[in-house]
Amino acid sequence: MNPKNSNTNEYLKTKVLTASPEQLQLMLYDGAIRFCEQARVAIENQQIEKSYNFISKAEKIVMELCLSMKEDIAPDTCTNMRRLYMFCYDRLVHANMKKDLDALNESLDILRHIRKTWILLMEKLREERSSQPQAVAACQSTDDLQSQEIGATINFEG
Repeated sequence: MNPKNSNTNEYLKTKVLTASPEQLQLMLYDGAIRFCEQARVAIENQQIEKSYNFISKAEKIVMELCLSMKEDIAPDTCTNMRRLYMFCYDRLVHANMKKDLDALNESLDILRHIRKTWILLMEKLREERSSQPQAVAACQSTDDLQSQEIGATINFEG
């Protein structure tokens, strides 16, 4: 095994294991976007097998995003996001079968937009967590504060 690959794999493993749920979700968006971009280059260079492999990886990530939502927390939001993910997934499948750059770019645009929205949500969550009044925190146990905090926004755990 190449020592450089081993170090990279260890770094990635550590990054994943120490990431918050919010950061893990962002990493999934980043991976799907990266694979779509690599697939686009492969299609442009007529590297059919490479494009297939890259799009297949993006498809798997999008499907994982679709299946990992918690319906019990925000059912309407989950339904809307599932529809968006499934549209994106369908366009990726079409792009993979037909080597259609337009379909691939549609998915890429959607993923980029969702990623930007996710970053805004992470920033808002960070602000909410940092602006919790200390008086309230002093009167509540840690578990009560966490459940109140998460219940007021979105549950990222699990």
